[in-house]
Amino acid sequence: MLRNGDEMYTSDADAGRAHPAGPPTSGLAVASLIFGIAGLVGSWCLLGIPSIAAVVLGHAATRQTKRGLRPGHGLAVAGLILGYVVAIPAIIVSVIFGVMVFVHPAQAAAWFNGVLDWFF
Repeated sequence: MLRNGDEMYTSDADAGRAHPAGPPTSGLAVASLIFGIAGLVGSWCLLGIPSIAAVVLGHAATRQTKRGLRPGHGLAVAGLILGYVVAIPAIIVSVIFGVMVFVHPAQAAAWFNGVLDWFF
């Protein structure tokens, strides 16, 4: 590389050389992020299933990328965060609704109909 003032120029000799690529980004990390985004966008419609997948894949990807063997640790963490943002409230609401069904079924049905009124 040649230096000319503050700008750097690559010499013509480097133009034909192949540069070695680093290891590929972790596929688990990318999948975790994709499922996290899908879970966030379609959380109620998809029943939180993509968010749970994002959490599982995110934990597997952080184990894979923490050691530095593959890049993508940030993607894995982002997928985990997005997954937990939807999965934790979904689990809490599901538990509350499940308890309501057994304790007072009529009130649970009224609450569920109220939730459906938000969407339809």
